[in-house]
Amino acid sequence: MTTTLEDRPAGAAADFPAAAGAKARSLAGTGTAEFVLTLACPERPGIVRAVTTFLADRDFDIVEHQQFDDHVSGKLYLRTAFRSSKTETRDRAHADFESLGRPEEQDQRSGESLTAEFAPTAAEFGMDFAIHDGQPQRLLVMVSKFGHCLNDLIFRWRAGSLGAEIAVVVSNHEDLRPMAENAGLPFIHVPVTSATKAEAEARLLELVREYDADLVVLARYMQVLSDGLCNELRGRAINIHHSFLPGFKGAKPYHQAYDRGVKLIGATAHYVTADLDEGPIIEQEVFRVDHSLDPDALVTVGRDAESQALSRAVKWHCQHRVLLNNTRTVVFR
Repeated sequence: MTTTLEDRPAGAAADFPAAAGAKARSLAGTGTAEFVLTLACPERPGIVRAVTTFLADRDFDIVEHQQFDDHVSGKLYLRTAFRSSKTETRDRAHADFESLGRPEEQDQRSGESLTAEFAPTAAEFGMDFAIHDGQPQRLLVMVSKFGHCLNDLIFRWRAGSLGAEIAVVVSNHEDLRPMAENAGLPFIHVPVTSATKAEAEARLLELVREYDADLVVLARYMQVLSDGLCNELRGRAINIHHSFLPGFKGAKPYHQAYDRGVKLIGATAHYVTADLDEGPIIEQEVFRVDHSLDPDALVTVGRDAESQALSRAVKWHCQHRVLLNNTRTVVFR
């Protein structure tokens, strides 16, 4: 079962300043949520009541709630976005006091403190859970020579519709430096050869720490990551594959599709794992094609599919809408 208590507005302003991306949207996509609870646990009665009671006892209002009962695995997956009812009252009645910086002590809860408070409930139900605060996720975007996915991510970031902040762009080539720097983003060149691959991957992990990146986005980064790096970034790296997986893996998938005369082509955004192109799928986009399109035309259509699938996957991950379910995902869109 999936339940949505509040619709999420879509879209972003057409005109925006270059720094608008710093003002990322809220966790729930509604502009009102302060926290998001995500959890997975064995199905049993009382789970939702335990969650809502926990929130109500602390004067929280639920902004958005979705859940999925997986009857195959016998597990329940849940995402609940919530905010303090005191915050809502203060927003309406005491905006003038807020402008003076007067604190409201009863509202000074953090994701860390709520995690500690919720731990006994989680233990009772065997929950794997996390409570996320409203801090926007920070992205380290990796690219090579193709710029369409980076260009799309930059546009959505600057428009404020990506739901995250792009912290830095890293590449094994210099080609996309102008695109990144024109957007005001730091661009770091980390060349990769067979002899320097281990050194380059060590440098990447240094950059993840240096820029405090929550998510690594492989936006058509044309290098295969080592098993060790994939394991290090498990659940924190998203790749866009230029094919509707599981078909046409490897190089030149659009040419493979042309040779087979397919009528649909697409792209797949998935988590990075040590098994190449086998990670849990977050989002896929497809377009209908026909015999009139040559391989170059298929590539052009495919780039649109790649950009759309990747941006949605990144946004959903950063809004904590994606929960891992073994080799699959639960996506609360």
